[in-house]
Amino acid sequence: MSKIVACIDGSIYSESVTDYAAWAGRRLSASIELLQVLGRREVSTSDLSGNISADAQQQLLMELAQLDAERAKLLQKRGRMILDSSKARLASAGLTDVTAHLRHGDLLEALREREDGTDLFVVGKRGEAADFASAHLGSNLERVVRSIHRPILVAARAFKPIAKALIAFDGGASVQKGIDRLSRCPLLGGVDLHLVHVGNESTDMRRQLERAAAQLKGAGHSTVVRFVQGAADRAIADVVEAEGMNLLVMGAYGHSRIRNLIIGSTTTEMIRSCKVPVLLYR
Repeated sequence: MSKIVACIDGSIYSESVTDYAAWAGRRLSASIELLQVLGRREVSTSDLSGNISADAQQQLLMELAQLDAERAKLLQKRGRMILDSSKARLASAGLTDVTAHLRHGDLLEALREREDGTDLFVVGKRGEAADFASAHLGSNLERVVRSIHRPILVAARAFKPIAKALIAFDGGASVQKGIDRLSRCPLLGGVDLHLVHVGNESTDMRRQLERAAAQLKGAGHSTVVRFVQGAADRAIADVVEAEGMNLLVMGAYGHSRIRNLIIGSTTTEMIRSCKVPVLLYR
């Protein structure tokens, strides 16, 4: 049986993460695990001496420890309430094979532990602590996408039914892997698929696009092929907005971190630019 892991944290994206997990869960007949990871929060006691006496310093440390313990209890209580709310939201959508887990630690470590048994991860574009300005993504997002080798659905701010999807086709191994997976699973069944390449049309790229389209059509998908011009992130975002696409599908991080530091990351820029969910394959 398929399994989906939906990562929630109480941010404005938690509801849409839950809704997209429900959408995918129905299509894949999958179980859903709701996961909330409380990051490590430690009280620093490295510079508490100053002119404070030993007795006063000890008292201060005891008070800080008590406050930290109370804060941890409140965070756990809040975390369970968030999980319960998301679980109830899934139940109202008809999803009953749902589990919920709250843990401390690092999000990436938690996802790596679940990677082997998971078919799809659903995450928000930004976390609870992220600036909502479009230039900022959640601090964990790039780490997760670079490290996890399962498909990842990056949820938009609000859920919208998916009827049209744009596949950003660059001929790379990651997007081809995505096409192979999509041709063998019902996730995008009934969704109009548009294979779009940014760049000049060439015989070789036309052949690759047509081959990918034939593979998807053979699996029952309605598929359109096209070329557009411009910078990849902006050109794709313009097509998504102009033609009312509900989902962007693409390969993730095809180059090294060092190269991305020099020329930037197309993956990151597309996630920033597009206001629709992004389905990533590596």
